[in-house]
Amino acid sequence: MKRLVLLFLPLLTSCGYALVGNANNLLAPTVHTIEVPAFVNHTTRVELEQRVTQAVAAEFVSRGRLKLVNTPAAADVVLRGSIDTFGIFPVAFNAQGRATQYQISITAKIELLDHRADDKVLWKNDQYRFAENYQVNTESTDAFDQETRAINEIAVRFAESLVTNLLEGF
Repeated sequence: MKRLVLLFLPLLTSCGYALVGNANNLLAPTVHTIEVPAFVNHTTRVELEQRVTQAVAAEFVSRGRLKLVNTPAAADVVLRGSIDTFGIFPVAFNAQGRATQYQISITAKIELLDHRADDKVLWKNDQYRFAENYQVNTESTDAFDQETRAINEIAVRFAESLVTNLLEGF
């Protein structure tokens, strides 16, 4: 009886949670190269597509799983994207009513295409949304520079999130 209890004890104490996604669900081991053409910018924010495209390409390179190429002919897969909305909203204020924290949100349409199979869609999200807050130094007079730095940082975190979704299947 004691052995029976010991045998079933791990089953009774486990939580039941498990990771479902993995890179093999999305990308075959034969996929080695990716092209990331410039995202299309449907917002009024100048250069946003450049910052996001550069951040996504840099994130793929840093992960080391895929080699970044510059032409579709050399690519096993192609990541296409468009930035459809961009918003920046105050979310926290000091006693004087000045914003101390903003939220930046980006909504994008993203497609990962298997270029070797007539651009078969491997992954698609028409409403890929990313939002993050950033603090503002109210003592500083360079509000525009703070916003530009924040957008650069948000582009990097957007890229990290997107590439994680694509490579790890989440």
